[in-house]
Amino acid sequence: MSHYDSVLPIWSAIQSRFFKTASQLPAEDLALKIGPASIGYMLQHNAEVEYMFTEWYFGRPMPEHLKLSTNAGPGGRQGDYSDLGALLKLLGDSNEHLRSAMRDLPEEAWTVPVESPMGGPATTPLEAVGRLMYHTGIHAGQISLIQKNTRTVQS
Repeated sequence: MSHYDSVLPIWSAIQSRFFKTASQLPAEDLALKIGPASIGYMLQHNAEVEYMFTEWYFGRPMPEHLKLSTNAGPGGRQGDYSDLGALLKLLGDSNEHLRSAMRDLPEEAWTVPVESPMGGPATTPLEAVGRLMYHTGIHAGQISLIQKNTRTVQS
């Protein structure tokens, strides 16, 4: 079995659950936040990170029209993260971009370490997918925490 065939079902399970959670958010929850990062910001950020990792570790350039707005952190350049439809489209597009790049990556490249602008030790594409899974899980938990805590405070 190829690395792609092994990784895809796990990635798909995590990503489809995250996307389902995002698609069921009430639009007014996109502005909820604890600290500087809103739920809408986290959705945007998650998609942008998928695009960045796809470029760095799978060699597939980001679409030319894509303008990163969350790469400086929640205190950096701000954008409008209130359009759930646009955020869902971005999440779907970034997922498809990554899946396509994973599918096209030669089998032998999955375990070759790659340097990235993030610094630190070189990371293989296989490890990068693991990091993306972890990243998605962190933000899913943060979204749930924000919803729970802001509703408790507002009640």
